[in-house]
Amino acid sequence: MKIHRPLSPRQEAQAEKALYQAILTLRSADECRAFFRDLCTPAELQALADRWAVVELLRQDLPYREIHKLTGVSVTTIGRVARYLLAGHGGYALAAHRTTEDTDG
Repeated sequence: MKIHRPLSPRQEAQAEKALYQAILTLRSADECRAFFRDLCTPAELQALADRWAVVELLRQDLPYREIHKLTGVSVTTIGRVARYLLAGHGGYALAAHRTTEDTDG
């Protein structure tokens, strides 16, 4: 288990906000790719990409088992993504809507 330096909730919130601010400075998919390849392990990056692929397939109303067959993502993870897509913080839905707008326009 990783030993984590103790941060107060306020310090954790500041660190999280700083990460989001750094992401907002990126100007292209290539810049994002470079940043996330530096930030994440290959396994973490694959997990993020898999979850995003699941979002797109859920929006097409595919059954969980079909999504599992197409992606290899566990049905448990698919269910978790579905819950957050429907009743999370709105991030998946917002990004999915905006990416659809970008490809439609």
